[in-house]
Amino acid sequence: MTQPTALDLPRVDPLPAETQKYFDTCQDKLGMVPNVLQAYAFDIDKLNAFTGMYNDLMLAPSGLSKLEREMVAVVVSSINRCWYCQVAHGAAVRALSGDPALGEAMVMNWRAAKLDARQFAMLGFAEKVTKASAEVLEADRQALRDVGLSDRDIFDLASVIGFFNMSNRVASATGMEPNPEYHGQAR
Repeated sequence: MTQPTALDLPRVDPLPAETQKYFDTCQDKLGMVPNVLQAYAFDIDKLNAFTGMYNDLMLAPSGLSKLEREMVAVVVSSINRCWYCQVAHGAAVRALSGDPALGEAMVMNWRAAKLDARQFAMLGFAEKVTKASAEVLEADRQALRDVGLSDRDIFDLASVIGFFNMSNRVASATGMEPNPEYHGQAR
């Protein structure tokens, strides 16, 4: 296995049984173990913290759909120019939407996509929080309420935005490479 980042951080070997089971599940379901998981596997506590937060924000029940959360991930990652996350989450948008053009638009210019009012408001909020979080006003939250988001949904949205701003910076700073398999998915 090649290094998933530019850093020389060998993964724990052998992996703990629970971690190995998680990696095996990824291999079975995705056909690969995402490099982001491989990158964190040098420190199982860090890996568990990362996967715990990711799984909660992206997979747990929410008023935000899985597709909406993935769209937010791609828009944030595009603004931050995070190669790993643009590729990986762009593939997820393509797969979840069944629309390769939507995945490409999220990476290149989300405003070019055919979006409903809810999606447009969410992605505009994601852009503002990513570029200038201190400038968010009550009017920004109200705009989300006006398109049907609850206050819980707004909290979930802010959490997804914050998580990807953090993970983008780690991925970019460590030179994390996307798995080659992502490039051809859902095309």
